[in-house]
Amino acid sequence: MAARRKSENYLDLVFERNTAFRYEESESGAITIFVENKGFFNRLMQTLLSKPKVSQVHLEEFGNFIWKQIDGMQTVSQISEKVHNQFAQEAEPLIPRLVQYFKILENNRFIVRKNV
Repeated sequence: MAARRKSENYLDLVFERNTAFRYEESESGAITIFVENKGFFNRLMQTLLSKPKVSQVHLEEFGNFIWKQIDGMQTVSQISEKVHNQFAQEAEPLIPRLVQYFKILENNRFIVRKNV
């Protein structure tokens, strides 16, 4: 008998920030994530086209708030409640946007799933 895969509810997942990336918070609360450009192609572009060795990713207002909530303890659902309380209708449609945002952060390896 084939084993059934348990489907995961994305809202029940817990994420933590990837410690491989350095980030800073400005006095105004804006988050900047620093991405080191490694590898042969990046070194080539740095030499030929004067590309930076470190890129900066500046998060927008929602991203700043969400980033500060990612602590390795709260689920995506709990974070969604806080986003709703902070931004109300401005965040709608909240769940699809939030899930997509987490997927983007995860695909760029800025956050990692925590096994709970």
